[in-house]
Amino acid sequence: MFCKNCGKEIDPAASVCLGCGVKVGDGTNFCQNCGSPVDPNAAVCVNCGYALNNVPAGSARKSKLAAGLLGIFLGGFGIHNFYLGYTGKAIAQIITNFCFGIGAIWGFIEGILILCGKINKDAKGVPLDE
Repeated sequence: MFCKNCGKEIDPAASVCLGCGVKVGDGTNFCQNCGSPVDPNAAVCVNCGYALNNVPAGSARKSKLAAGLLGIFLGGFGIHNFYLGYTGKAIAQIITNFCFGIGAIWGFIEGILILCGKINKDAKGVPLDE
């Protein structure tokens, strides 16, 4: 794994780059997979084809903790899906909760999946912030 800010190789378990001190995952100058320089606006690394997961312009990263807790406590109302931008799914949870009573279970499970990292992007494809 390589630092996206300075391009130096880093330990996959590290939380910050020892070369530049930037939080792992931050930066847009280098490919995280191969360490090659990349265009900050590129979607994939031209050297290895790795998806760079750049945040689209005008999009803020949403909190994984907030989304997970909203799912656990208010999942029956689809609040976590509204928060993540999945409006259709949120409305479906509300309907299933009122019609069949299973929306809360569905939301609780999704909340746990968000906190465990199995659901890790919002509706725009932007990775959730730790």
